[in-house]
Amino acid sequence: MKEESKKRCSKTKSIIFDIGGVLELGEQSRKINGCYHTKGVHEYMASKLGISLDQYFDSIDTVYSESMENKISKQLLLKVLSQNLKKPQKEIEKLFHKAYRKKFKRNKKLYKFAFSLKKKGYKIGILSDQWHLSADVFAPKKPMKKFNAVVISCDVGLRKPHPKIYKLVLKKLKTKPSEAIFIDNQKWNIEPAKKLGIHTILYKNNKQLFKQLSKWGVE
Repeated sequence: MKEESKKRCSKTKSIIFDIGGVLELGEQSRKINGCYHTKGVHEYMASKLGISLDQYFDSIDTVYSESMENKISKQLLLKVLSQNLKKPQKEIEKLFHKAYRKKFKRNKKLYKFAFSLKKKGYKIGILSDQWHLSADVFAPKKPMKKFNAVVISCDVGLRKPHPKIYKLVLKKLKTKPSEAIFIDNQKWNIEPAKKLGIHTILYKNNKQLFKQLSKWGVE
């Protein structure tokens, strides 16, 4: 069985990582009004703004989803949030950035592992759903240049689980589905990748991930 697993992924050329819940560790997402929100961040924001969580979500829900799919610009996002939350745009931007930095911890061990794979000849990619205000913190341009391909939903106008976003990262990596491994912490994001023929790992923790990758000959 072990040999079969190694053989199955022996032609692996690219490893694709999600950000939230994989490269950046925080509390799990939850679904509210049809949109997934990160626990911790939004509770923090509501508290800092002095409003109830329900009021807070009413203020951001529409633009949150639109921003994640790049249907509105960051400038328009901040303008709407400023009007809804009755705070200056700069203050809102700083508060969100602080919230994401406070409620998430960089998975330094996994970043180090990813870059070690690149040195061994693998291509490494990012595939992540982010709205403009989380992307500022989790996917700044300079650090992202270390990856061979970076696909962030608010940049490309697509989000998981749409098949096109998986195809886009494969295209950027110049990799066939059977030559790629995609790592995500949400099952609903894993399934579409599987259907395309991409090998997948549902991330739980580093130990579990490294063990699975090792079984497939990636270490």
